[in-house]
Amino acid sequence: MKNFNEESYLRIGKNTVALKSRVDEIVDEVSKKGFKNVFLIGSGGSYAMFIPFEYYLTTQSRIQTYCVIAAELMATGHNQLGAESVCIFTSTSGTTKETVAAAEYCRSKGAVTICISGNDQVPYAKNADYAIINKMDDFSASDADYLLLYMLTFALMHAAGDFDDYEDFCANLARMPEALVSVKEHSDASCEAFAEQYKDETYHLLIGSGSLWGETYSYGMCVMEEMQWIRTKTVRAAEFFHGTLEIVDKDTSVMLIMGEDASRAMCERVQRFAQRITEHLTVFDTKDYELPGIDEKYRHLLSPIVMTAILDRLSIQLEDKRGHSLDIRRYYRVMEY
Repeated sequence: MKNFNEESYLRIGKNTVALKSRVDEIVDEVSKKGFKNVFLIGSGGSYAMFIPFEYYLTTQSRIQTYCVIAAELMATGHNQLGAESVCIFTSTSGTTKETVAAAEYCRSKGAVTICISGNDQVPYAKNADYAIINKMDDFSASDADYLLLYMLTFALMHAAGDFDDYEDFCANLARMPEALVSVKEHSDASCEAFAEQYKDETYHLLIGSGSLWGETYSYGMCVMEEMQWIRTKTVRAAEFFHGTLEIVDKDTSVMLIMGEDASRAMCERVQRFAQRITEHLTVFDTKDYELPGIDEKYRHLLSPIVMTAILDRLSIQLEDKRGHSLDIRRYYRVMEY
């Protein structure tokens, strides 16, 4: 596959899974101390990555959970944030300005901070109550952040008595790096075809739901807009029929991001509508891909990481077909604003 180093990808994935003992240690300590709520705090892509885990915690656990944007938290405050809060952050570089500042802000409120980073030498990691260092040096290995967040989230749920299958689930997560290589291989051709057909398209409508809303939002903003400078609109499937349907015509590129959780029916409703209106409907569906070695009962939980693997291949193909590097920016970390 173009721009994919399988050896590097598997190494990073396996190293991430090996952090389970660190995750268990942290969760054991914070659970023994006791906490009132959990905050998932990020900026841009890291905020979007937390959204699926907010979904799991609010639909399958009794843990009170808030997923918030770092800059907004500091600007407005939050009346549930305090000494009984556990605040989780992720920043691969450890230097994301708003995330670093939010971690300091939460510490000032007496909250416990768990900071995930790829760099153990930055103050963001050094000042954390608990640092989890997950080193990554490969664009395609962003899936590894998901593996870590799965372990951390479901460990918290397990400690709260809400997820008895934690150990078995983690055994399946350990097999996910190989399964995701298979997903990337089997999605590559369709992603290349999409990139070729739509390389000059100036606008896409992205629709997702449930645990895949975060990936839908992230792909529109962080990849198509930030990395490719393509205009998009992202909308939840449940809200599509409350306004956005009116901008769809036969020439509208509609990208439907479909998973396998309880919200799937809402995407299927959008699909039935879009098939009647536009000639440019593309469905990215995790159900189309086998996950070798993974128990069927966990598929509905794994849709976000599977979709991330699929859309990673789309990013690489868009970069190639459009001749537009994923690394260039006009404004972000280029100018002061």
